[in-house]
Amino acid sequence: MITLYSYPELFGVADNNGYGLKVFAFLKLSHLVFNHEHIFDASSAPRGQLPYIIDGDAIVGDSDTILAHLQARHVFPVTSALTPDATLTPAQRDTNHLISRLLDDLYWVMSYSRWKDERFWPQFRDGLLKQHPSLTEEGLKKAQEFNFQRYHYQGIGRFTPEAAYARGLADLQVLANLIPANGYLHGGRPCSADAAIYGFLANILFYPIDTPLKRFVDAQDNLVRHCRAIHTMVQ
Repeated sequence: MITLYSYPELFGVADNNGYGLKVFAFLKLSHLVFNHEHIFDASSAPRGQLPYIIDGDAIVGDSDTILAHLQARHVFPVTSALTPDATLTPAQRDTNHLISRLLDDLYWVMSYSRWKDERFWPQFRDGLLKQHPSLTEEGLKKAQEFNFQRYHYQGIGRFTPEAAYARGLADLQVLANLIPANGYLHGGRPCSADAAIYGFLANILFYPIDTPLKRFVDAQDNLVRHCRAIHTMVQ
């Protein structure tokens, strides 16, 4: 039995982190049976980061590595709801790789909008406290201070809010250019890249926090349709 360890849900989304939701969506779309364990403490995770999975004798961290492991160990029939990445063309696989790296960049802007921007931090904090009573304001303040350090060393913490959001909006514009009006990234059925895109878009679209990122996504019919379609599939 596969067990996914990831951050808890928030605002109706199964994981409030894009990487964990990406793995969750992949597992759901591929009809793999799994347990989902929500945790806040990542200290026991590989590299101290969530998500990770335990799959029999394997403990696997990093969302891309997890997806590669799942595809190597669990054979997906062609009739599966998830189109196996092995059937994609080299150009399509290259596109998937580039999207994965783009989402790595978008992650920092999304995180910045929650923990760093004082206009939106109170709503994010209050949402966590309301949905997860085990959390405390003191604990979240410590997490916020830790994230401030991460942002500084990564670089996004040295940006003005306007410059940080410009970077994230540029990433979202690329996704808006790539996602078709109907269907999914590479055709009529979703692949792993669609699961990854959902992981991040859902953590913007379904949040009632009116960041510049959310305003952009709300205005893109193709992104909203894609996100809601995947969301329905993984419920």
